[in-house]
Amino acid sequence: MALKQQPTKKEIDYLLKRGVAQVEKEPELRRLLLEGNKGEPLRIKLGVDPTHFDLTIGHAVVFRKLREFQRMGHKAVVVIGDWTARLGDPSGRQEARKALTAEQVKTNAATYLDQFFRIVDPTQTEVRYQTEWFDQFNLGDAIKLLSYKTVAQMLERDDFSKRYRSGVEISLAEFMYPLLQGYDSVALHSDVELGGTDQTFNLLVGRELQPIFGQAPQQILTMNLIVGLDGVKKMGKSLDNYIAITAPANDMFGKLMSLPDPTMRTYFEALTGVEDEELDEFERKMADGTLNPRDVKLRMAREIVTEFHNAAAAQEGEEAFIRQFSERKLPTDIPDYQLSAPTNIVELLVAAKLRNSNNEARTLIKQGGVTLFGPDDSEGERITDPNYTVAVTANAVLKAGKRQYIRIKA
Repeated sequence: MALKQQPTKKEIDYLLKRGVAQVEKEPELRRLLLEGNKGEPLRIKLGVDPTHFDLTIGHAVVFRKLREFQRMGHKAVVVIGDWTARLGDPSGRQEARKALTAEQVKTNAATYLDQFFRIVDPTQTEVRYQTEWFDQFNLGDAIKLLSYKTVAQMLERDDFSKRYRSGVEISLAEFMYPLLQGYDSVALHSDVELGGTDQTFNLLVGRELQPIFGQAPQQILTMNLIVGLDGVKKMGKSLDNYIAITAPANDMFGKLMSLPDPTMRTYFEALTGVEDEELDEFERKMADGTLNPRDVKLRMAREIVTEFHNAAAAQEGEEAFIRQFSERKLPTDIPDYQLSAPTNIVELLVAAKLRNSNNEARTLIKQGGVTLFGPDDSEGERITDPNYTVAVTANAVLKAGKRQYIRIKA
């Protein structure tokens, strides 16, 4: 796609405001978008560490913003952190992330890109790998790079400062990470870099390094991070509060419907194209009692599932949700679980991978979150005793939490 002719103010406002946390030097970026970069598309950088084999819809928030830049005719430049992934990055963490082997990185990167291109246009994307330039680095290059920042400046980064104050060790290798990520912007001649708010420090390092190497400083745009299913903490796999990009449509729909009502506006803004005016109207009507929040959440779930699947899958997900929760019917796609002997309820929940530990299973039981349905039972029996023994009853269904089920097979 060629560079789009002069974008309108409304288009630029949407690009720079919708779901955006902050734009560093916004007037500069507006000027670039209005006047262009000598007639050339801007190079919009996104750095990614292939540390997981699958991604969450939280990652998709930044991907969708990258796609908006593409629709204006700009070039997405995604850099795979195949070098820094071997160091580990503490961004947003109280401890260093474990380093990966080269083979793990390669495997994760391939899966990552497959999911990335479900959202971002591959024909307008340049994929680069850090090893292209860092494999050429020698010790002198590394020391020179370190000379551009001081220890005091590094400790301005929030997660570093928290660890330092609490006495948690910080390795010198971790100090290298922001500099290496920043040098990526130099190697790629980045015009704009995108990221989550947890990456602001690293993005600023890139902006600081570019003039040292004779380049114009990149513009920086950070996105609001969506909270996970608990409605409190940032979506993440380690907290098990996430929805995977590759989640089946029905599962994705059900999880979206479990979100607390206050999160809906953020999810609409981050993951759908529903206009702000309509979202304002939703909020007014919910406030005056003329619109049921459940209907708004159904709309949100339909929009998001359509984004990651299609309209037909979204409709099927909605019908499955209504059948299961409104009509109090069990799902039709419950996985089978072979049970050969009567088993304690706690042990069964863990063995069937409905909970990760005995403690988690006991907590769920005590909270009233476990129900056992007989083969022809539509109401079920709530299990509140951790010592309960589950009999071998063919086609009985065990429900854990709001959405997890197994069907017992003898």
